[in-house]
Amino acid sequence: MATSYFQNGMSSPSTNGGGMLSPMSPASATLPRSNALQNRITSVLSSSYADLEIRDALSILDTRGLHNTPEARRNLRLDVQQELIECNGEIVQDFGKVADQLKRIGAAIHNLNNSCAEMRRHIGAANRETGPMLDEAKTVQDEKRQAETKQQLLDAFNAHFVVSDTDLSTLTSTAQPVDDDFFRILIRVKKIHQDSRVLLGSENQRLGLEILEQSSRHLNAAFQKLYRWVQREIRSLDLENPQISTAIRRALRVLAERPTLFQNCLDFFAEARESISAKNFYAALTGAPVDQHHPVMGKAIELSAHDPLRYVSDMLAWAHSATVSEREALEVLFISEGNEIAKGIQTGIESEPWARSDEEDATPVFDGRKALNELVDRDLAGVFRQLKQRTEQVIQSHEDATLAYKISNLVVFYSSIFTSLLGEHSTLLETLRPLSDRAMRSFRSIMRDHVANVQADLAISPDDLTPPDFLVEALDVLQVLMKSYDTTIVSPDREQRVQGFQPVMQEALDPFLAGCENITNRLRSPNSHVLALNCLLITKAKLRQYAFADRTVELQPKIEEHEKQLTDAMHIWFLRESGLETLVDNIATVEDLSSSYSDPKQLASIAQQLDAFLPTATEDARTSLGQLEDRLLARHIIEQAEERFCEDFEEIEDLLLQADEARAARVDGEVDEDDVFLRDVFPRTGNEIRVLLS
Repeated sequence: MATSYFQNGMSSPSTNGGGMLSPMSPASATLPRSNALQNRITSVLSSSYADLEIRDALSILDTRGLHNTPEARRNLRLDVQQELIECNGEIVQDFGKVADQLKRIGAAIHNLNNSCAEMRRHIGAANRETGPMLDEAKTVQDEKRQAETKQQLLDAFNAHFVVSDTDLSTLTSTAQPVDDDFFRILIRVKKIHQDSRVLLGSENQRLGLEILEQSSRHLNAAFQKLYRWVQREIRSLDLENPQISTAIRRALRVLAERPTLFQNCLDFFAEARESISAKNFYAALTGAPVDQHHPVMGKAIELSAHDPLRYVSDMLAWAHSATVSEREALEVLFISEGNEIAKGIQTGIESEPWARSDEEDATPVFDGRKALNELVDRDLAGVFRQLKQRTEQVIQSHEDATLAYKISNLVVFYSSIFTSLLGEHSTLLETLRPLSDRAMRSFRSIMRDHVANVQADLAISPDDLTPPDFLVEALDVLQVLMKSYDTTIVSPDREQRVQGFQPVMQEALDPFLAGCENITNRLRSPNSHVLALNCLLITKAKLRQYAFADRTVELQPKIEEHEKQLTDAMHIWFLRESGLETLVDNIATVEDLSSSYSDPKQLASIAQQLDAFLPTATEDARTSLGQLEDRLLARHIIEQAEERFCEDFEEIEDLLLQADEARAARVDGEVDEDDVFLRDVFPRTGNEIRVLLS
């Protein structure tokens, strides 16, 4: 609308044939009028139609529906002024009405002010009359609030610090059971005792002291009741029953806060369990039941174990089973998650400083595992005393070295098991370990007596050169001892196992080997070497069965030395039986041969003896060494002796050939018909000897 309006305005002069922009118009005859019109046009053209006021004016013109005609333009200002006057009149009328309303409001406010002033006068009079009563009421309300606060404090104090007579009866009366209510009230009284110390920091300490004294008295009575109840329960406690009362476990953990009472309970418990365990052990030995409610399961040990070793083994097995059962049961009773007993005892030590010793001052921490092991030691002390007495009786009543040694190893084996269960410093081990030493002393004594008894046999050499009976018997005994040692000693260290068995070897073998050596020293060669080899070889074979007893390193040099000497003896035997001994001993050069055996008949006699010896030489040699029990070694010795014999023969043969060559090489080159060559008299060759001996 605005756009069309200005377009029409700009185009109307030209259409009318003489607009106000035309230079030829009469209205522009004078210069001032022309300048004003130009200025007006310039102002209109320079105006920004984006201005909000212009845009609003143009919008109003659009709403009026005006057309761009001369008449409309002439009447526009008048119409606008007329509308403005009418609007101002309406505004004046509206403001007149507003003035009337404001007058009425002013009158109402005036009336309200008068009413408020009157009310203030009445209120002032009422305040003057009721002021003392209000002050008194305020004082009463303050006192009421203080009384209510004190009542709340009193109720809270009574609820926290005061225990009812019913609860006190449950806590301290022995007629009341020890149940969950007892422990609940005990925890509350302990809380009261702890919180009463806070009251000691207040201005009035009397109340705190009274509550502290009263709570301490209640706690002492409660712990005394708990202590007596635990003692009664311990008398009837059956550790073999897997369903052990949880109340006892809880009572012991609570009682740990009084170390003196707790230790007294442990002492009482240990005495009761020691008596019960000793009776059960005696019942297991004899078959007589402790009471009708606990019959003996299975046969009595004394009736079923006829073998002394089985008897000792069954007693140790019973003690081990009882120790495991006792430990498991006591672990359920005294070892808890969170280490509650240790915490309770630490609390008790802090509350009873007079009960601490110097050592506890240095190390006040409670070791539950150590205390458990000590309690198990005390519970089974009676069992181990009976075990020790009966084992010592078995050792004393049987003069058997193998039995004593087996008992010693058995005790060592079970000692290692008890060590893993109870620790190195267990008092039970102090009772058990001396049994091993006692058995070993008996073993040594019996072995030395046996060596003394066979001294007469040590002077008698066997005719068949077999190992003496005392050596065979000693090796059989040693076989049993080695087996016992191997099955009972659990140490994985080989050096330790070897060192542990050496004392046994010194007692059970070395004296008999020394006796065999004395016998061989009295015999002649080769019998002495045959007997020595038979003894050493059987000893070596027996000892090699177990690594910890193997003496191959020690025995092998002796065996090799006797083997060498026996080979030398057989070599001499070959030379003597074949007749070559005189040749080997007397002839070293050709000249020795020519001077000693100038007569060929002597060589012919030796050759005949050699021919008669060779066909049966090997068999005869085997017969000569028939008493050597190791046939492979005998064959090896014969082969070595034969080889040395062949070497000796080849040296003699070489000398014979040299002598014949010297005789054949005469100065004139002629051979005498009476000359006889030694090869013709002694025709055997080294190869033939080897073939015949093979």
